[in-house]
Amino acid sequence: MAKQIRTKSFQESVQWFRDHGFEVMEAPGASGRVFLKKYQCSAAIERTEDDGVKIFAYPGYLINGEISKLVDHGYQKVLKTTKGIYPATADHLKALHEFSEELKEGIGGVSLYNESLGTVSEAYMYDRVRDRDLPQAERPKRPWQRAMLAAKRRA
Repeated sequence: MAKQIRTKSFQESVQWFRDHGFEVMEAPGASGRVFLKKYQCSAAIERTEDDGVKIFAYPGYLINGEISKLVDHGYQKVLKTTKGIYPATADHLKALHEFSEELKEGIGGVSLYNESLGTVSEAYMYDRVRDRDLPQAERPKRPWQRAMLAAKRRA
């Protein structure tokens, strides 16, 4: 039988994070939004209109005070910031995984099976799917698409 999930209010979530060792910082110039920090990782949550909680900034490892984005290149996971790209170590991934699991528990979110197995990247940029993150109109034509267009023009 499915388990009923009790949603938490914004204040309940913030208090839960404080009680469980998170550093909670109010976002400057924005009410109803806080940054959370633990295990050298950070994320931001915000209050929804119905006093619920929503993740505002996806969890990332802190590098030089900036929340990095975890990107999976298939052969290597990297931490990407505005200033550079850094290889993700096992310690980085373990910290991110623990932080993400506690974040979900704190906001009353659902912990999915595949996410519980290990760290989930924010973006997947394998060689074979290069440019698929772009809008359809901006994607370069693939060789087989160019061949089809050329065949249509000849016909």
